[in-house]
Amino acid sequence: MFKPDYDQIVKWVEPGSRVLDVGCGEGLLLDRLIKEKNVHGVGVDNDAKSLDLCITKGLSVIQSNVDQGEGLKDFPDKTFDYAILNDTLQALHRPLEVLLSMLRLSKKVIVGFPNFAHLTPRFYLFFQGRMPMSKAMPHMWYDTPNIHFMTVKDFQLLCKDQGITVLKQRYFGEHFESVHPFLANLLAAEAVFLIKK
Repeated sequence: MFKPDYDQIVKWVEPGSRVLDVGCGEGLLLDRLIKEKNVHGVGVDNDAKSLDLCITKGLSVIQSNVDQGEGLKDFPDKTFDYAILNDTLQALHRPLEVLLSMLRLSKKVIVGFPNFAHLTPRFYLFFQGRMPMSKAMPHMWYDTPNIHFMTVKDFQLLCKDQGITVLKQRYFGEHFESVHPFLANLLAAEAVFLIKK
């Protein structure tokens, strides 16, 4: 499965790092990081079926609902080199609390999310008058795991307001691999940030 955000995350993670993947799902990214970067990885998710698939792959995983304050508080400060929150932040009830916990327990955090402000959702709302759907947001409004729709600018402002340093950022369009940062809020379907506190 080709996912440009996965490719970017793999590029940013240093070989042999200690990695926590929050919202790891079936472990596709974590498995790839272990195979390609020889990381020491732990996945966290709340879905038992997904975690069963992780276990069959030989991945180290923890079942925890980080949105309810479980799991992350048990790790000492800077336990990990990287904590990853990819395609998960927008599905959390308390995204800021989880993000700040991840910044506490790791040296760097990688955050990936769909950009609600890119052209497809804008056109969808304007011309159809309905909640948008796109490759990055493929669910109907009543069946989506996403509860916080945010934009690239929203995340940049959150980082500024919370004193979070953006080390790197990369933006991906629906039909092209890379989007210039100046046009990211308008043209990027997905964004990936490398941050630290």
